Amino acid sequence: MAAESPPSVAQKLFAEGLGTALLLSIVIGSGIMAERLAGGNMAIALLANALATVGGLYVLIEVLAPVSGAHFNPAVSLAMAARGELPRPLLLPYVAVQLLGAVLGAWLAHAMFDQSVMQVSTKLRSGGGQWLAEAVASFGLLLVILRAPPSRVAAMVACYIGAAYWFTASTSFANPAAVLGRMFSNSFAGIAPSSAPGFVLAELAGASLALAVNSVLTRRVAPSDAAIAKSSSHHA
Repeated sequence: MAAESPPSVAQKLFAEGLGTALLLSIVIGSGIMAERLAGGNMAIALLANALATVGGLYVLIEVLAPVSGAHFNPAVSLAMAARGELPRPLLLPYVAVQLLGAVLGAWLAHAMFDQSVMQVSTKLRSGGGQWLAEAVASFGLLLVILRAPPSRVAAMVACYIGAAYWFTASTSFANPAAVLGRMFSNSFAGIAPSSAPGFVLAELAGASLALAVNSVLTRRVAPSDAAIAKSSSHHA
């Protein structure tokens, strides 16, 4: 049997756009469903939204990672390009299809729930705590992606995002494409356009910090450092 040929550029871009669209339809659609069924209980709505996102994200990464790497996130693509794992000429096309996919995913969610397809969010998410939360969410996401064993990336990323829904004040967008898509949804998961720039800047800052921290964690130990570490272990 002939070996399977590597994915073409067109296949990679299609996978990134499709994956991002499906991810946003999961996030927004589950938010709409949760809000309808929770009877005003925001904790139940957030829990339902988080669980749907965890499951959907895990499946999407498993299915599409062999094709495109399953970034679904401009911050992840930027980090991969900086590390040389994504060819630089593919960076802008990846980001473009991710942004387009995010908007299409929001529209798909609205259509499934018989809502107006074209919406603009009025949900303000602003302030230092929100921005710090987005930086932390993005930092953790990138660090997990950079350091997780390849066979466990999907599970670890999904688990981290599920946790970050709850431990961050922003409910962990951690994705500039998600910010764009959620701008065009006046739903439980939405974000007002005026709040978007702060979120995106915080996400990029968090991703950059993750790259720096990963570099520190993976740098080669100099002979002198190794000797000190060995000596310390003997005296412990």
